[in-house]
This record gives sequence, C-alpha cells and structure tokens, in this order.
Amino acid sequence: MEALNTIERQQEIVRLTNAQGKVSVAELSQRFGVSEVTIRSDLAVLDSKRLLVRSRGGAMVNDDLSRELSLKEKRQKHSELKQRLGRAVAELIKDDERIILDSGTTTEEVAANLREHKNLIVMTNGLNIALELSQVDKVEVMMTGGTLRKKSMSFYGAQAEQALKNYQFDKVVLGVDGFDLKTGLSTHFEAEATLNRLMCEVAREVIVVTDSSKFDRRGFHLICSVMQVHTLVTDSGIPPLYVEELTRMGVQVHVISP
Repeated sequence: MEALNTIERQQEIVRLTNAQGKVSVAELSQRFGVSEVTIRSDLAVLDSKRLLVRSRGGAMVNDDLSRELSLKEKRQKHSELKQRLGRAVAELIKDDERIILDSGTTTEEVAANLREHKNLIVMTNGLNIALELSQVDKVEVMMTGGTLRKKSMSFYGAQAEQALKNYQFDKVVLGVDGFDLKTGLSTHFEAEATLNRLMCEVAREVIVVTDSSKFDRRGFHLICSVMQVHTLVTDSGIPPLYVEELTRMGVQVHVISP
C-alpha cells in the first residue's frame, strides 16, 4: 500500500483494531512497511489517547473488557447500583457459613453488608475486602495470600491457589467481566480466571453478582460455564432471553428492583 504519514498510519491502526478486535505488531509492521519499533511507538501514542489498548505483542479494542479499569475507576462506575447489588447478595448469606468473596468493588459492597451476620468465615483474595471486614467482630477473615496485583488490590498466583485447596466452602461470591450464555463466565486477567475457577471448585454454591452491562460480553480468559452457576444477582437491565434460559437451566435469578 502507498506509504502513509504518521497520523494517517495511526488512524488506520485504530480502524483496523476496531474492525478486527486486536492486531499484532508484526502484522502492522508488514502491512505498513515500517519497523516494529515504529509500530510500538504508534501503539504507545494511541494507548495514551485511549484509542486502543496495548497488549503483549500488539493492541486490542478499548472497551471495559480490554482496558481494565483501576479500582478507583470501578468504584465510581455504577456505584449506587453496586451498593444495591451488594445488599441483595448479603441477604443470601446465612449466619455460620463459610464463604469466599472474590476481589472487586461489587463484592466489596457485599462485605460492607455483612456487619450483622454472625459466625461467618470469609476467605478473600481482595485486600480491600479484608480491610472492609477487619472491624467486624463476628466475621473471621482469611486471606489467600499470593502476589499482590496493585491495580485491583487483589492477590493471585500459586500461593493463593494453594490456600484455597486446603478448605471447603458453602458459597463463593464471584464478580465477572463477561457473562455469555454460550461461552460462560470470563475475565481479562489469566491468573484471576485460574483462581476464580478454583474458587468455584471448592464451594458448594456459586453466586455470581454483576450489573447487566456484562451480559453478551466475552473476556479473553474463561472461568467456567454457565451450568456451574447456582445463583445470579443482577439488575433489571438483564436481557429477557438470559432470564428465560438461566431459569430453564435451574439457575436462581435475583433481579433487584429499579
């Protein structure tokens, strides 16, 4: 193709990324006849402008599944809705239960609503969740340990996984980045998906809590199939097809009122 100037090339990179979902440095270098160093520089500029998201060896479309929000950004997004979802999930948890709370801001709201519960044991990989529960006398808090992922204040890795393997739990409360009827539950961080998968294996009941924006979305890393979900707590924006299909599968669907 005819040689493009820097601005034209970067515009074309954004167009290709949006059309294909993701692109590679090698592919772009060959396509535009420039060095991989030049392409990486282009991607850095476009990432800084949030026109795409850099990934290992290339770039992806900039949406909430590819550009992971920081914990602060997540708290600000749908904050009132997350508080209501947190209260709804807390009502499903009984005294004397052993539960896992996955990291995240919605599950942090679940933790905030456990203050009246008695004799709970809560295992979490979320540092923010442990801090939330640290002042609650009748909740015993356990942490998975592992490597701290500062962006999400969550722990992951072999140490976290090993900690879970030593116990059995009544329930796991899981937040997700994508919920699709065909592909299942998903997230954007591989190590998190691995840990979440193990959480589901060591708990008798899987409770998924998510706002309706996550339906029909697919993260890159799968956690488990929809068939493994026992209960879903979400808002009234859930597509009717999802309610119908999940109910048919035997999933208890709790939709909070507007």
